[in-house]
Amino acid sequence: MLRRRSHAIQTLAAVAAGVIAGLVAAGSAGAQTPAKADHTKFPTLQGPFATGPDVTKACLTCHTDSAKQVQRSLHWTWDYTNPITGQKLGKRNVINNFCGSLATNEPRCTSCHVGFGWKDAKFDFTQETNVDCVICHEQTGTYRKFPTDAGHPNYEPKKFGGRDFPVADLAKVAQSVALPGRRNCGACHFFSGGGDAVKHGDLDSSLTNPDRNLDVHMAKEGLNFACSTCHETKQHITSGSRFTTKAAYNAAEPTGANCGTCHGTTPHKSPQAATLDKHATRVACQTCHIPEFARVKATKTLWDWSTAGQLKDSKPFVVKDEKGNDIFDSLKGTFEWEANVRPTYMWFNGEIKYTLQDQKIDDTKVVPINVIGGSATDGKSRIWPFKIMRGRQPYDTVNKTLLLNHVFGKDDSAFWGNFNWEKSLAFAMKDAGLPYSGKFAFVDSTYAWPITHMVAPKERALSCNECHTPNGRMKDVPGLRMPTFN
Repeated sequence: MLRRRSHAIQTLAAVAAGVIAGLVAAGSAGAQTPAKADHTKFPTLQGPFATGPDVTKACLTCHTDSAKQVQRSLHWTWDYTNPITGQKLGKRNVINNFCGSLATNEPRCTSCHVGFGWKDAKFDFTQETNVDCVICHEQTGTYRKFPTDAGHPNYEPKKFGGRDFPVADLAKVAQSVALPGRRNCGACHFFSGGGDAVKHGDLDSSLTNPDRNLDVHMAKEGLNFACSTCHETKQHITSGSRFTTKAAYNAAEPTGANCGTCHGTTPHKSPQAATLDKHATRVACQTCHIPEFARVKATKTLWDWSTAGQLKDSKPFVVKDEKGNDIFDSLKGTFEWEANVRPTYMWFNGEIKYTLQDQKIDDTKVVPINVIGGSATDGKSRIWPFKIMRGRQPYDTVNKTLLLNHVFGKDDSAFWGNFNWEKSLAFAMKDAGLPYSGKFAFVDSTYAWPITHMVAPKERALSCNECHTPNGRMKDVPGLRMPTFN
């Protein structure tokens, strides 16, 4: 350790003069913050580098504690225990109605992990060089993880989806680092769930450089926020998560990822401020200020796995709609997409319970993958906007539990190789050590996603009569009493 620190001091001394750089241009990378040092001058970053872990090893000669900090983050562990419900959550533990589950599909899913080499349950979470520093910090725009290589970038020319996949110059990538911009965060969060705009509805590549009408906070002609402006990050721990959403601002417990952190509890400055601020005690800011989501790119609203495996001339095929969205894929099933989606509104107090792998389901009804906590009378809920994702996914008809699906791999049980649900499901459940009767069918499900991005300018916020009419936006919100305009 002393030798490492000594080398770090020598390196810093060698570049001490003239290393402070200005702002990194926003450009296609989204908003940036100043780089504290010109990393092109660091001898340890001159390369050449054969692999991503080699770059991390060089980074750690100066940033000696950074890997340890990352390894304490949800970005690294994908494992989280909810302190309120006690449920064990995180990507490692939940089942969703998008891709299904992480277990047995790691080399594909972990292309969005902030590390290298998580290809199975034997991954070493303690190895510091497994942390990928540059995925969050590089600014060349040339660094991408290969989609099926457990978080590694491409080290030699390859194709994916019939297209050439670039090989990055790792030395230039390492020398380009700065604090993360929207493009860095969006590399995973915009494309989560298998593609651009698939999962969240309010997060997609249109937010890399949005105009003011799409997002007043992120627009260059607006406030030009980086993601970390709201999702405050300290020692690589980032605030804000769907597992820990703050439904209402509490000045006694300030958090970076909440509207009230900047706007307080009396945010309005118009002649109607008193009336509007009164609304803010019962209605989330997002409800009025995000009138629709998916306003540029359509978002996926249905994923039906039950039709997956259909072939044409014994080969998999894809069907697209007139806008180029996949509406059928032999590998994944049937999809529906919507643009300019009006949210679903529900009372929300910040508590979310998930249907986990060992929980019994009622297969006579639509299964909620997550249940949003809140009511009109609990004194802490706000009316929030949500995207409701509809799914149809495999479940055990005897044990009445949702099933893991093994889709990716070179083995004979991977669904994307043999299109055999029996083998896929049996392999996944056995590998996870979970009971499986061997009998399966498909059940309808829903997943509620809080909507909090794509904040429109105040002049485009909801008008009074959007809600205060008998058939207005709030007509399906239970326990709500409010005057209506005829």
